[in-house]
Amino acid sequence: MADTHMLDKIINQTLETVGKSREQIFEISEQSRQEYKMLEQELRDVRIKVATVIEKADRMQNHARFARNRLAEVSTQFQKYTNDEIQRVYEQANEYQVELALLQQEEKQLRERRDNIERRLMSLKGTIERAEQLVGQMSVVFNFLSSDLQQVSEIIEDAREKQAFGLKIIEAQEEERKKLSREIHDGPAQMMANVLLRSELVECIYQDKGMEEALKEIRELRNLVKMSLADVRRIIYDLRPMALDDLGLVPALIKYLKTFEEHTKMPIHFQHFGREQRLPQQLEVALFRLVQEAVQNAYKHAEPSEVKVKIEIKASKVIILIKDDGKGFEQSEKKEGSFGLMGMKERVNMLKGDLKIHSRKKEGTAIFIEVPITE
Repeated sequence: MADTHMLDKIINQTLETVGKSREQIFEISEQSRQEYKMLEQELRDVRIKVATVIEKADRMQNHARFARNRLAEVSTQFQKYTNDEIQRVYEQANEYQVELALLQQEEKQLRERRDNIERRLMSLKGTIERAEQLVGQMSVVFNFLSSDLQQVSEIIEDAREKQAFGLKIIEAQEEERKKLSREIHDGPAQMMANVLLRSELVECIYQDKGMEEALKEIRELRNLVKMSLADVRRIIYDLRPMALDDLGLVPALIKYLKTFEEHTKMPIHFQHFGREQRLPQQLEVALFRLVQEAVQNAYKHAEPSEVKVKIEIKASKVIILIKDDGKGFEQSEKKEGSFGLMGMKERVNMLKGDLKIHSRKKEGTAIFIEVPITE
């Protein structure tokens, strides 16, 4: 047992280290991605400024050329112009030349800034790609450690639990048969026997009290038959909801949860997201049973004020969340004789899915189920 605990400790520490490293690499990737977006915007702004400055410089160059030509003309024929006119022509030519030089300097600086940003973007793009690659590789390592290696320390305990679970299934099947037998005996069977006896009285009532009293008895018999039919339908629905075969998973869950809420007075909030589509029959049955088990567990053990059930159907997978605000429990503490959660885990494993449970005392319980859609 000490070796098992030591192995658990080593694996948990390794998982923690790998997990933190993966998160750090992911943060680097996100920071680089944000900087990349900012630089992309800055590059667009700089390119616009470069184009604007080039356009201004071209116009200023034309003005400067015209001013130089004008200055040359005035210089060769200065006797025709006054000193003020010559000075103005000279000042204007000098002003245009200075402005042109400033624009050319600004253009040079903007071009250098543009080139620096482009080089930085190329570097960041490489960093992002490398970080994403490392995150993917770290995820593979993390998944390997958290699934394969972690099972090493649990294999003996799992074997014992599965053996007990198998025996529990047999006991549960026998108990379910007894329960079904009792329900049929105490419900529909008793009621139909009552209907049979009272139907024999109809003729006597008709002869003794007339048609009106006989019709009253027939109406009462009709109500008994309706009640018996409702019991039979309820028993059949518990065994396998007809809506599941006829309408699909979501309508069957809506009907079941509404009926369960009316019967138990426990508020249940159901939400459905994603596609409206039928799933493979076995998958629909398995997912229905998972939700059924989770809701029943919450009612039996958690004493919640409400339960939330959310299901999202995507193209390649189904995601389900069952959350309650009940008593919760410490996941490290295993309750003797409790196999509900183990049964759910076994069912999800058979579907090649993933089940996660988050719970603490006085903080409620959240069950997250993710199952791939396969034929």
